[in-house]
Amino acid sequence: MANFFDQLGDILFLDIETASLTEKFEDLSPRLKDEWIKKEKLIQTDHGKVEPGALYFDKAGIHAEFGQVICVGVGYFQWKKKDKKLVFRSKVFSNDDERELLLSLNGLLEKKKWVLCAHNGKEFDFPFLCRRMLVQGVSLPEPLQIAGKKPWEVRHLDTLELWKFGDYKHYTRLELLAAVFGIPTSKEDLDGSQVNTTFHLEKDINRIKTYCRKDVEVTARVYLAMHPQLDEMEIEMVHLEDSPKHHKD
Repeated sequence: MANFFDQLGDILFLDIETASLTEKFEDLSPRLKDEWIKKEKLIQTDHGKVEPGALYFDKAGIHAEFGQVICVGVGYFQWKKKDKKLVFRSKVFSNDDERELLLSLNGLLEKKKWVLCAHNGKEFDFPFLCRRMLVQGVSLPEPLQIAGKKPWEVRHLDTLELWKFGDYKHYTRLELLAAVFGIPTSKEDLDGSQVNTTFHLEKDINRIKTYCRKDVEVTARVYLAMHPQLDEMEIEMVHLEDSPKHHKD
C-alpha cells in the first residue's frame, strides 16, 4: 500500500478546456477559412447542403488547428501518513494569451517526472496540448514527449482506457463513470457543449475554470474508485490560487 501512495503522488491529473480560435468564422485568416471548409465537408453529418462555416462555432474548438486552449486544470494527491488521509491539491491555469498559458503549464510539467492522467487524454487532452504548444512556439515538456519512446516509457494514464479493459469498441463519458461510482457531478452549471458560448459570447472564463477544476477532481476520484481498497479513505480537497490571473472578467 505504501508503494501505491508513492506512485499516486507522481500522478498529475489534468483536464483542458478549449474554444474556437475566433468567435466568428469570418475572422479566420483566408488560408484557415479554406482549410476549415475542407474539414467541414468531412465532419458534417447532414448530407444536405451546409453553408460554408456553419459548423465552425460548434465544432472548431475540438480541432487543435482551429481551436485554442483557454484553461487547464491540474491536481495531485499528497498522502498524509500521520493523519491517514489524502489531500488533493488543484489549480487552474488561464490566460488571455494562449502562449503564456501554455508556458505556465510547461513550467509545472517540467518540475518532476509526472505521470499524466486525463479522461480520454490519449485521444484529446495530450495531443491537443502538444499541437497547440508547437503552434505557439513552446517546447514540449518531457512528460508530453512521446516521439521515439517505447510504449512502456510513455507516462500517460487514461481513465477511459483503464475502464475499457481492452475493449476498443467501448466509449464511456466521464459523467457516466461518475454516476456509476456515486461521485458528485461536475456538470451542475456547465457542460462541454456550452464552453464555446460561455467563452466567446458570455465572456465568463470563471464559470469555465470552475467546471474545469471540477472535471479534474472527478477524474481523480474515478481513478481512486478503480482501486476499491481506498473507498473509505478521507480525502481533503485544497484549491490552490489560480495562476496566472491575466484574464478579463
